[in-house]
Formats: sequence, structure tokens, C-alpha cells
Amino acid sequence: MLAPAGIQAERILALWHVTLAVCTAVFVAVLVALFIAIRRGARAREAPSPRDGHAERRARRRVAAATWTSVVLLCGLVAADFLTDRALSRLPMADPLRVEMIGHQWWWETRYEADGGRPGFVTANQLRLPVGRPVLVTLKSSDVIHTFWVPNLHGKRDMIPGRDAAMMLRADRAGDYRGQCAEFCGAEHALMAFSVAAVSTDDYADWADRERQDARLPDEAVARRGMGLFLGNSCAQCHTIRGTSAVGTLGPDLTHLAGRSLLAAGTIANTPENLAQWLTAPGSMKPATTMPPTQLPPEDLRALVHYLGSLQ
Repeated sequence: MLAPAGIQAERILALWHVTLAVCTAVFVAVLVALFIAIRRGARAREAPSPRDGHAERRARRRVAAATWTSVVLLCGLVAADFLTDRALSRLPMADPLRVEMIGHQWWWETRYEADGGRPGFVTANQLRLPVGRPVLVTLKSSDVIHTFWVPNLHGKRDMIPGRDAAMMLRADRAGDYRGQCAEFCGAEHALMAFSVAAVSTDDYADWADRERQDARLPDEAVARRGMGLFLGNSCAQCHTIRGTSAVGTLGPDLTHLAGRSLLAAGTIANTPENLAQWLTAPGSMKPATTMPPTQLPPEDLRALVHYLGSLQ
């Protein structure tokens, strides 16, 4: 939020600065009033004075002035919040990129809709956006309440099961950012993240073209062996790899797994060593994950990791 990369995040940051300034001023004023009251109370106890009607009226006026000042400040914050929310909803949406984000316990399914006559595609735990182009994100939850949040681009939006939500955003600066579920959704809530990359229009088009393609059939014998192990074990019952017989939907789409920088919904870097550990002992990295451990002999495990590492 403190490093905005889009116009909506800039608006939210400006509102945060206003709120911080007002709350700081009110806090300081309360401390000053408290200090004065303590000092005057101590003096009154030391030297009691006769009842002074003029002093009482002056005190009442000061209390009234403080009350009205508080009301004005609160109304100002409400107005600032209303204007910020209005500005967030007025992002120009000419030719938006349409993406659907579905929250699962505890990972993200990302569905890109057809765009410019090109078919849509599915990926997981990542969101790649072209810089400068508005994006309409439809938000859904498949199980419990989640909250979609990319602090560098926009505020939070709840995802309630059975009720679709939408968010309009735009990345104005290229870079890599982090998205996070911001609503407690179970034991692995803190490890339900996704990567966000804002790239040039050309880089996005190249990436999207690669994502639309089916997985390549492996050329190397060890990778072909790994593919057979994947399709012959329970992996294919939970995951999809387009271009193969694996069409499971319980877990993330793995068609281009090797092209992702992170594994396990933003938990660990995508390296062969981490992938092997994630396959054999997922609970050591994400204790409450629903992914079962894969028990394979070392040679078979290396073949499976090699195959998954070839899915660019």
C-alpha cells in the first residue's frame, strides 16, 4: 500500500495519509487536554478556589468547541472515504482484460477469458497483467470466505461462497508484486498467496500465447518416464496437464508449472529441490495442506521432478 503501482492504490494511499494526519492531530490534542486537566486538578486540590460561574461557562464553551471540531473532522473523513471509493469505481474500462480468480483452501485458480479473438486459459497462483491496460477481475470462492488483496494495486475485496464479486484495477508501473488472502480462511491462511507480475504489452502477449498451448510431450527418456508416473498415479486425479489424460480439478492446473516462480501458493521458490520435498512431504512446508505425500523410489522421484520441471 505504501508503494502504489496503480491509480487505485495511489488514491487509497492518499486517503491513508489524510486519516493518519487527522488521527495524529486528534491524539495529540487529547494528550494536551489531558495534561492540562491533570495540572489544573493538582493546583485546585492545593488551593481550592470559590465557585466561579465565568470559569464554568468558559469550560463548557471549550468542551462544545472540541465536540464540534470532532464532528467536523469525522464528517471530513467520511467525505474523503466516499470520494475515494467513488474515484476507485470510475476507472476507465475500455477494452479490459477479463480474469476470474477463484479462491480455494489454500490456493488460487486463475482463469483468463478469451481476449482479442484468442482463447482463454487457466493457470494457478499467479496473475500477470499488461501495464497500462485496465483489468476486470471477477472474484469467486469455492469453499469459505476469502479476501483478494494486492496492496500495490488496490484495496481488499471479500470473496463469499455463492456470491460473485468484481474488482477493476490497472497496473501503471512494471514490477513484481504479492497478492494475499486477507481473510482468515483456515489453518494455512497465511500461506495462501499469489505472485503478480506487471509487464509490457508485448511481454504479456508472448506469455499468454505460451500459456494457451498444451504441454509439450517430453523428448528425454527420463522425462517420459516421469510423465508415465504422473499419469499412472493419483497425481492425475487431482491435477490437469493440458495435452495429456490428466484432467483433475481438485488441485492447481500444472500445464506450465515450470514457468512459475513459486510453489504451493507462494510458499516456496520453484526449484527442483523444493519441488521434490513438496511432492514427498508437503506437510513439512504447509502442515494443513490437503495434498497427500507422494511415496516413490528415489529414481522415480527424480524422473517425476524432471518431467514437471520440463513443463514450461
